[in-house]
Amino acid sequence: MSATEGHSRTGVLTVRTGVRPAGYGLIRIKDRAEAKGENDGRGGGGGSFLLHRRSALVALGLALATAAVCVTYLCVGESFIAPGDAVKALLHTQWGLGPATPNDLVVGTLRLPRMTLGLLVGAAFGIAGALIQTVARNPLASPDIIGVSQGASAVTVGAMTYGVGSFAVLPYLSVLGGLAAAALVYVFAWRGGLQAARFVLIGIGFAVALRSVTHLFLTKGDYLVAQQAKVWMTGSLNGRGWGEAAPLGWALLVLLPGVLWAARAQRTVSMDDDTATALGVRLGRVRLGLVALGVVLASMATGAAGPVDFVALLAPQIARRMTRTAQIPLLCSALTGAFIVVTADLLARKLFAPTELPVGVLTAAVGAPYLIHLLLSSGGRGRKGGTAA
Repeated sequence: MSATEGHSRTGVLTVRTGVRPAGYGLIRIKDRAEAKGENDGRGGGGGSFLLHRRSALVALGLALATAAVCVTYLCVGESFIAPGDAVKALLHTQWGLGPATPNDLVVGTLRLPRMTLGLLVGAAFGIAGALIQTVARNPLASPDIIGVSQGASAVTVGAMTYGVGSFAVLPYLSVLGGLAAAALVYVFAWRGGLQAARFVLIGIGFAVALRSVTHLFLTKGDYLVAQQAKVWMTGSLNGRGWGEAAPLGWALLVLLPGVLWAARAQRTVSMDDDTATALGVRLGRVRLGLVALGVVLASMATGAAGPVDFVALLAPQIARRMTRTAQIPLLCSALTGAFIVVTADLLARKLFAPTELPVGVLTAAVGAPYLIHLLLSSGGRGRKGGTAA
């Protein structure tokens, strides 16, 4: 049994690779007494957890790829800025490091806020899709397929049309709309349990109905408001910045403990129902908590940038295929979602310059063929179905 140890002032971190499931490393955190052999048999104060090596490597690779595309995003636009100059402008505008540069306005005021919002929106959609797909045990069960995003859109567009509330409260109205839509889908799909295929089909039906309600609001409102709402419904980062990024960033920070809990809880949800129940897991409560967290994240992201289609569908499945894990990895899903949105928005700005396309156009162009692939590949399994909750 081999071990690699690192010492700190508060304790010792030991990575053991001798006894573990395939592909995992055991991380043990000891307190100082146990590390020095002074434990008197009462048990140490440390803990341990399993780390999937491939997932860790994939997460590192995704983080580096996302950092690279972020630097490219800050450099590329109507005027190209050298990477070194873009980094200098970033350091000065955000942390006051170094002298002012001629690129401070372009990098710090125009490109950075929009890029930051793209990162947050992509991460939120990635986590939301992973949680809902885990509970439903179906790769088609993403917020933009089962009506959650459409519910958020209907309430938000209705508020915009009739002038209910300011733009600052629209993200919170989106959360209410998303929660209401998810609750309706859950109630109508429940028949002594939540069968995966029925859940998805009823969600698709609600998505169509709510989309019709949204179009009804568009026909009743002012022309200029309707045009603005149409762009928002496509999913766009155009003209958005810190005003939209800050509430979403705070929401993600507040929900971080819930996400950490979800990363652990989704293991039990992925088990067979009988096995999980025998282990004392309250499946109903756990699944409800995971769905609620996913709906809130998706609704907040929708309120900030509109329903950016297929990100919540694509990101978890891509992350799972790269990591080859039994559960959908939340960290890799978040990083994949962030990478997709920032890359798509970069292409949307440059492909038809000077015209800037909404980012949702690019994600839909990639996501629609993938959705067709999922429908064709899961057609046989969908008829069998399984109890999701």
